[in-house]
Amino acid sequence: MLLLNYAHPLTEEQLAHLEALVGVRPEVRSLAAQADRSQSFAEQACALADAAGLTGEAWQTMPVLINPPGLAALALALLTEVHGRCGYFVPVLNIRPVPGSVPPRFEIAEIINLQALRDEARTRRG
Repeated sequence: MLLLNYAHPLTEEQLAHLEALVGVRPEVRSLAAQADRSQSFAEQACALADAAGLTGEAWQTMPVLINPPGLAALALALLTEVHGRCGYFVPVLNIRPVPGSVPPRFEIAEIINLQALRDEARTRRG
């Protein structure tokens, strides 16, 4: 499993929790995702996906998990770009603050299976 991390670096504690959730220690590729609001987010999303260094075959066959960038519009553009390359929505991490922690700490709250979410939503089209 490959984790494409477009956000803050993950701690050893977070990686151990992630390993417990998915059953394997993922390979982590940390990729800088500084958004430039004066440039097209579509082009930036393409560049961010390219930065992962995956071949077309790898995008379609390797299990990928994403820790998206914090800026919502860029994260959505990136997920759309990756969907086009993989053929499905990849799962994403939901990282939340640990209540009452001083200094602030963050934990992996869940892995959101976006494809399952999408498939379930299709049943509610009415």
